[in-house]
Amino acid sequence: MIKDPPLTIGIEEEYLLVDVETRNLATDPPPEMMVLLERCIAGRVAPEFLKAQVEVEMGVHQTIATAHEELADLRQAISEAAAQFGLAPVAAGSHPFALWGDQEHVDKDRYNALARDLQAVARRLLICGMHVHIGIDDDDLRIDLMNQAAYFLPHLLALSTSSPFWQGQETGLMSYRTSIFDGLPRTGLPEQFASYSEYRRLVEAMVGAGVVEDATRIWWDMRPSARFPTLAMRSTDVCTSLDDAVAIAALFQCLISMLVRLRKNNQRWRVYPVSLVNENRWLAQRYGITKGLVDLGKGALVPYVDLLNEILELVAEDADRLGCTKQIAHARTIVERGTSATAQIEAFRSAKNDGADAGDALNAVVDMLIERTAVGS
Repeated sequence: MIKDPPLTIGIEEEYLLVDVETRNLATDPPPEMMVLLERCIAGRVAPEFLKAQVEVEMGVHQTIATAHEELADLRQAISEAAAQFGLAPVAAGSHPFALWGDQEHVDKDRYNALARDLQAVARRLLICGMHVHIGIDDDDLRIDLMNQAAYFLPHLLALSTSSPFWQGQETGLMSYRTSIFDGLPRTGLPEQFASYSEYRRLVEAMVGAGVVEDATRIWWDMRPSARFPTLAMRSTDVCTSLDDAVAIAALFQCLISMLVRLRKNNQRWRVYPVSLVNENRWLAQRYGITKGLVDLGKGALVPYVDLLNEILELVAEDADRLGCTKQIAHARTIVERGTSATAQIEAFRSAKNDGADAGDALNAVVDMLIERTAVGS
């Protein structure tokens, strides 16, 4: 009999730190702010690669409800600490107008090595994402589920899109963050493996050749965690709305639960060629939820809302068991009102229509992001 994995959940979010007066990034935040944060939420906050970024990492949760509570507390702690220094956190995949060339990276051994090895590719990483960890304590099961769950990564990315601007330009993409991250090596959809041993052989070959230090330097959209017995989904933009983030995290948890349930019944999700899933990844990156994705079983482009409804039906039993029916239902709200990327574009164009120049319109976008990050809904 197949043992049920714990399916615990943990969420990591990255935020940009904005000067509330200039709306630009705080390229060198005061060290006292991080000291304050480490005192308030010790073990849950850390600097990211760039000084203008900060990351929160919650503990392990049995339910999405308690995870929601902790993530709300972490966002509030970041907001309150930053406010004491005239700053505010912004939960968005990219800043509307900040220049990556103006940024400085944090002086830590790991980040110094990244800057040295990756050069301008690393310095462009003025982007923020959300990672969701699901507890799976069997190595081979973790790999099997990664192979199957890769199909759904574009669906999750589409719901999260929050990076339509880059260096003051409307990019035409809903997740420009994905384009920037793809500049790194060892990114994109995960490879498919027959077993955990095969995955480890790949990692050991890379380490042995001296091209990576360890498995943490493999930055796929989903990967087995190098530190925890979890499968980590890493494909999504960070969500401006806390409720959106929780909905996406819960949906990923339910999808993994659904795949485990199928496996117990000697069934499985079809594993499609990476090239086909990559087409959906591009559609999600380019259009978010506004156009649709290809149903690879039907071989046809299907409106996103129809795909979402099918997914919610697929995981309804799992959501009921995990106690997150309400949270995943919020995904329909995201589709109805649009993602953060939609809201940012609307805020920019509305300000322009009211007579604002491009600079003031971009400031209006930042103001909206500050407010919605803090509100938590």
